[in-house]
Amino acid sequence: MIIHMDATFDRTDPFSVKQAKGLISEKEQPLCALCKGMKMFCGKERCPILIKFYAKLKNAPKIDATTIYGSAPGVFVGRHGYPMVSIGPLVPPVIGDTSELDTPERWIGKTIDDIVGFRSSLVRGMYKVNVRKPEKYGKIVENMALLSMAENPVDTNAEFFRKPSGRIELDDEVQPFGPSAPLKKADLGNFRLDNRIEKAYYDADLMARDAVLELYGNDTLVTRIQRAFSMGAFGAKKTRRIVPTRQSITAVDSIIGETLMDEVRTLPVINEYRVFESWQLDNRFIVLMLPEPWSYELVEAWYPDTVWNPAGREIMIISDAERFEGRTTYASIGGCYYAARLATCEYLLKEGRQAKVVILREAHSGYVMPVGVWNVRENVRAALKGPHEKFNTLEAALTHIQTKFDIPISRWTRNSFILKDSRFQRRLTDF
Repeated sequence: MIIHMDATFDRTDPFSVKQAKGLISEKEQPLCALCKGMKMFCGKERCPILIKFYAKLKNAPKIDATTIYGSAPGVFVGRHGYPMVSIGPLVPPVIGDTSELDTPERWIGKTIDDIVGFRSSLVRGMYKVNVRKPEKYGKIVENMALLSMAENPVDTNAEFFRKPSGRIELDDEVQPFGPSAPLKKADLGNFRLDNRIEKAYYDADLMARDAVLELYGNDTLVTRIQRAFSMGAFGAKKTRRIVPTRQSITAVDSIIGETLMDEVRTLPVINEYRVFESWQLDNRFIVLMLPEPWSYELVEAWYPDTVWNPAGREIMIISDAERFEGRTTYASIGGCYYAARLATCEYLLKEGRQAKVVILREAHSGYVMPVGVWNVRENVRAALKGPHEKFNTLEAALTHIQTKFDIPISRWTRNSFILKDSRFQRRLTDF
């Protein structure tokens, strides 16, 4: 695991420990971009940044009823209280084709207002279950599993113990969703299962990893695989478990990415430097490919007034990387690392080539709220589907990149393992 920050966090260093405990002012902390509201480095029980966003969104639409009838495009599995977690449908008060509401692959080009607008209409039902014993809960778990595998949104009659509260949930890993309430029951109308997922579901001998790869190979959307994975639809029958949605997203991205990476590493190396770009939601992505054997890095720069650097006066940069042999530890930068790696390997495999890859992300002040790791995966995909520039030298490629970014290349290099290694490390071929 490789982490480069302009101000580093070291658990053995007294100064860093004071930062983590909140004894140093927020303006001096570089930890928010690394924590992203999940690891609670500040020592608080709830992320103060997300609390501020919740306050701003207090006027989000409210559903003034204890029963909602609508076409549910998906399900959600929470993580709090694990192994006792909340599962339930995401139900909008609308009948019809609501698939766009839970299909991030269709969100490139949408604004944050667009995303918040249609995600806030999804009411989340919450029914407590033990992830290790899903069979104990009968029909409601069975219905949610079927809903997660449905080919199209399912007309759902959801009954709650109280009226849903009007708060939109924000998470850097998972796309936002709207109000929630304890679920009493959920009755499903007529629906048809995605026959690819249905086949994996009824194959009690097919391992979960193999099911994920088989579905991906059959052109099943990553989001659909993640949804069914979270409801324990795959694996040997006796070992199936419900998985929190945020973990299922990263697990599927990681499984697919690792498998594609194994193939990529056997391919010939590209013969020039390639630069791709995409800019969405005030995030600029540059993908730089170097004509060297596979290694990979994601570097994120968070400007002041962005979601994970709200009080900062300086740009914060964090990164994580892996060498040719891959990694055995979880990336500290979070799920976006695996989402971007999957998209990168897709492109290289299609090209029949391998490369050393560094992805540079500038998150500017317009990125005011987290929308999920899909944003990274789909932006990298979009960049790699578009035209790209070719260069004969690394310095020429970096000179071009400098015209796209405000941050100097020298600072990117200082915070990047790959750029530092490729620019300054001498090799046998140099002699």
